[in-house]
Amino acid sequence: MSNPQTEFDSPWKEILENYFEDFVQFFLPVASTEIDWNRPPEFLDKELQQVVRDAELGRRLADKLVKVWRSNGEETWVLIHVEVQSQDEADFAERMFVYHYRIFDKYRRKVVSLAVLGDERRNWKPAQFGYQLWETKTDFNFKVVKLLDYYDRWSELEASPNPFAIVVVAHLKAQETRSNRLERKRWKLILIRRLYEQNYSRTEVINLFHFIDWVMSLSEELEQEFWQSVQQLEEERSMPYITSVERIGLQKGRQEGRQEGLLKGIELGLKLKFGAEGLAVLSVVLSEVGEIKDVGLLESILSGLETANTLGEWRKLYQPRLE
Repeated sequence: MSNPQTEFDSPWKEILENYFEDFVQFFLPVASTEIDWNRPPEFLDKELQQVVRDAELGRRLADKLVKVWRSNGEETWVLIHVEVQSQDEADFAERMFVYHYRIFDKYRRKVVSLAVLGDERRNWKPAQFGYQLWETKTDFNFKVVKLLDYYDRWSELEASPNPFAIVVVAHLKAQETRSNRLERKRWKLILIRRLYEQNYSRTEVINLFHFIDWVMSLSEELEQEFWQSVQQLEEERSMPYITSVERIGLQKGRQEGRQEGLLKGIELGLKLKFGAEGLAVLSVVLSEVGEIKDVGLLESILSGLETANTLGEWRKLYQPRLE
């Protein structure tokens, strides 16, 4: 069984930054109307790391500290805490409290804490931390969104034009079909079709496809069948957004700036550039390039996908280095 952390970590981080306004509108609508979206939010990842570096807080998967401006001009710090672990944590609420007070202590700004729980235990919903002794009382409450609860709001997800409706469905169906990849392929195609039915722009289709493709991985055989269906769908609609965007796929890999991101960019670019031929050797190629630790070489391999005319020509860029 795959590790839920590796399945959901990076795609959630990316989608949060690409669609933060939509994220707030979907999960915290009361705040959305009070934020001045004409002033772009600032993502303070380094600042958040500094705030919590001395705390024994464990591995948080997609924490975001975001600075936004309210419509009245007031500066507000928002802590977005995306939790996608497969099991509950006894001290989760305490950790949320520690994050909250450390950020407040450093910046002396109002902090809004929101936890999005993507685990698979329906009754685990920590939303409060506190204690009381004699005449002293601490009571910290934070906003919690439980993704599993959206099973009871399925019609809302299907009707919503917000990109995070697609994200939630993809997350839930990726979990649900972990042991049934044939059903996963069916849902993956349903979601891709929905991207076109919602009349999203080319960029939005590509961004959301990247999330869906990452969390809903398939076997090599099913992946080939999936891409054939995607190509047929795009031909029917005369909208080749996905199967002809290798340059954009490659750019995503570069932007992540890490070995993991480069490898993911190579995987996506290989699918987009060479189609069924690329899928047929995907596992072999990923095994080969996965051994390469030189980030500069990985970047060259990634760039080579743009200019190589054949799969064999492209593989010659790195195979001699492995001998």
